[in-house]
Amino acid sequence: MSRRRRSARSDSSPNYQAKRQELLRTAAEVFREKGFEGATLNDIAERFGTDRASIYYYFASKKELFQALFHDILVDVLDNNIAVAEEIIGSDEDAPEKLRRLVEQQMDSYEKNYPFVYLYIQEDMAQLQLDSMSWGKDMARKTKRFETIVLEVLQQGVDDGTLRSDVSVQLMSKALFGMVNWTHRWLRPGMRKVDAKQSTEAFCTLFLDGARVES
Repeated sequence: MSRRRRSARSDSSPNYQAKRQELLRTAAEVFREKGFEGATLNDIAERFGTDRASIYYYFASKKELFQALFHDILVDVLDNNIAVAEEIIGSDEDAPEKLRRLVEQQMDSYEKNYPFVYLYIQEDMAQLQLDSMSWGKDMARKTKRFETIVLEVLQQGVDDGTLRSDVSVQLMSKALFGMVNWTHRWLRPGMRKVDAKQSTEAFCTLFLDGARVES
């Protein structure tokens, strides 16, 4: 099996790559529903419509499959999110508008990259062994950069008087991320009653009505 897997890894054919991506998406859905600890390769194989032995053609273990979800997919997602966030913070807009755009960008990313980003939040990077994998450390660094951008925008708002100064920017940041990231527990693409756009509007109204300085 290991020889077969090594051969498969060098296979760049469209069919192999398409199957591998399909398997990753299927696995993400199973991990999303059952968590890393609760999900098994048998669960993933059954959902994928194959047997457990066929999974080993692509990945050596459940952990390797799980880590591939982040390494193969989410690194690019985080890069794009950071690029957009850097553009937002560099704009001439006021802090409340920058915050609105940052929330909009995050919610849009969650929806477009479902369930991968939500899985990233749900599992809290616990299985990535950041101390031993350079790409995992890079992902943590990118996540930290996005959080720093939000803090910088909040501080800008406090400094220019558009946001209240009696609440620390750290606490405001935690409140904002808590509200946005908690959507991993309930928001699904295609929901009839609420979608990412409606959530963005509601979150921004609730947060900014409390954080903005009254004129």
